[in-house]
Amino acid sequence: MRVAGGALVRRWGGRAVGLAITGAGLYIVAPSLLSLFGTWPRLADIEPWWFPALVVLETCSFAALWWLARLALAQRAGDGEPSPVQSGWGTIATAQLAGNAASKVVPGGPAAGGVLQARLLIQAGQPAAVVASALTAIGLITTGVLLLLPILTVPALLVGPPPAKQLELGLLVSLVLAIVIVGLGVTALTWTRFVVLIGRAAGRVIHLVKRSVTADSCSATLIAQRDRVAAAFEGHWWKAVFAAAANRMFDYAALVVALAALNAHARPSEVLLAYVVAQALTLIPITPGGLGFVDAGLTALLVVIGISADTALIGTLLYRLISFWLPIPVGLLAWTGWRIHLHITRPSRKKAAEPPAAGDDE
Repeated sequence: MRVAGGALVRRWGGRAVGLAITGAGLYIVAPSLLSLFGTWPRLADIEPWWFPALVVLETCSFAALWWLARLALAQRAGDGEPSPVQSGWGTIATAQLAGNAASKVVPGGPAAGGVLQARLLIQAGQPAAVVASALTAIGLITTGVLLLLPILTVPALLVGPPPAKQLELGLLVSLVLAIVIVGLGVTALTWTRFVVLIGRAAGRVIHLVKRSVTADSCSATLIAQRDRVAAAFEGHWWKAVFAAAANRMFDYAALVVALAALNAHARPSEVLLAYVVAQALTLIPITPGGLGFVDAGLTALLVVIGISADTALIGTLLYRLISFWLPIPVGLLAWTGWRIHLHITRPSRKKAAEPPAAGDDE
């Protein structure tokens, strides 16, 4: 009985703690979420054509991830591993959409979403080792782009236009930043000395806060992560970095358009800073997808940069409606379609796998 009880605690204890933390987090952010959704009727005042514009931008952001996954899954398998099959765009999109939806509704967030995405890709015929390596590389390169954005935000703040100028210039900012990110990304993948210098500089800064981290250890870790990304996207470095940059920049452009739809006035560089901080809040594992924390944080930051509180609330709601809430039912539909497809094709697969009967050759 004690052994069974211990196994039960080990199996469900972590999940219970996770659910408790998620519940406490949702309780904390509930007032901000209620305030946000209280502005829902105000969305009717927005010109209808802004909504498809936002959907197109977010679709492009997701499509960049699909392209990135396709590049990563094309890597060569190791010795003794089966060669990867070329997955179709539909399979890759379905796996990413289903995993993304799961990461936003299931406790465990990105981990649960990654497991579901990997499961769908493996069921589609991809070797497990290739899928694990591909998803790790995708996570590393997209996180690297996110960590690079704060560094690029500083010069953007310095050279940006004066306050109250056209927010639409943020679309040009996103294009310029994408080009810069591609250049820096390819440099990091091809020039080891550059990565060493960056790692040592970061290690010295981190050492001031955490003594166990040194310049050499940080540099070695960064090189190891770089090598994993370089191996996963070997022969496709330019495309991979461009896809990772496009994923972030299309998403930032969607935020710019959401605010432009409300005739908000702010410097695009300051909106970029608010976007970067909001994306960092999605990494907080308290609530799935940073639910509540991202909404409250983004609204507060938009107010800080000079946007009225009312406009900031509606703009955040509009942006999160397209970037966070809409992909959830889309991902659910994708997962449901995949399950139906498996149910239909499974009998034929089993029949094809069965050895022929002894009399069939006669």
